[in-house]
Amino acid sequence: MKALILAAGQGTRLKKYTQGLPKGMLNFDGKTIIQRQLEIYRACGIDDISIVRGYAAEKINYEGVKYYDNLDYANTNMVESLMAAKSEFNDDLIVSYSDILFEPGMLKAMMNADGDFCVSVDDDWREYWQKRYGKIDFDTESLTIDDDNNITELGLENPQLETISARYIGLLKFSRAGLEYIVKTMNEAYKNYEGKAWQQSGKTVRKAYMTDLLNAIIESGRKVKAVRFSHGWIEFDTNEDYEQACKWAEDGSLKTLINL
Repeated sequence: MKALILAAGQGTRLKKYTQGLPKGMLNFDGKTIIQRQLEIYRACGIDDISIVRGYAAEKINYEGVKYYDNLDYANTNMVESLMAAKSEFNDDLIVSYSDILFEPGMLKAMMNADGDFCVSVDDDWREYWQKRYGKIDFDTESLTIDDDNNITELGLENPQLETISARYIGLLKFSRAGLEYIVKTMNEAYKNYEGKAWQQSGKTVRKAYMTDLLNAIIESGRKVKAVRFSHGWIEFDTNEDYEQACKWAEDGSLKTLINL
């Protein structure tokens, strides 16, 4: 099994701290976010690790890691970064966003998850959102799960709160067969939607979010499995996120969300 960290984005909502620095290289409690991810992957037995770089690519330079570059990072998004590393699609693959941290137990559960497309979700996201934003009706997106833990749709911004089954995290597992299907799906999308809106975000195919890709897979009839958690992760998306997380790490309250 391999791991791929998507770290190409500029992190404009963290610009107070990321001028000339990829957000995955933010220092958090003595280590960068990416360094912490690398340590967790290796502790769980994954040594074949790649990183997709983009903005300030030269700042990401760890030994024992393979690198791919999304040269058009300013005009693209997560799916393009994923496809930049498609030469790694010859084994089962764990994919993580570079702006999240997750517990080793969460990674192990994802490694053991059964299915071609497995997506980590947080059932108790509302508690995190209340702590993070002081409210839950902010920065939300749809994610619906059926009784068999299949995700039936995701990625629509600002849906009715009662329709949100769980929160998408940014930690995924794709089987080798699943990755082959992703390449097929994207080749068709490039052919039919170049320069056009694609999927629920309304973004063009080159700017597609990962949730757009997952929703396209769902619409094709393939099963996308939800791997369900209660907390165990945090996200660094804004200046305030970073400042709060650093404060929580100092006062010990971070452990209510994630045990690093």
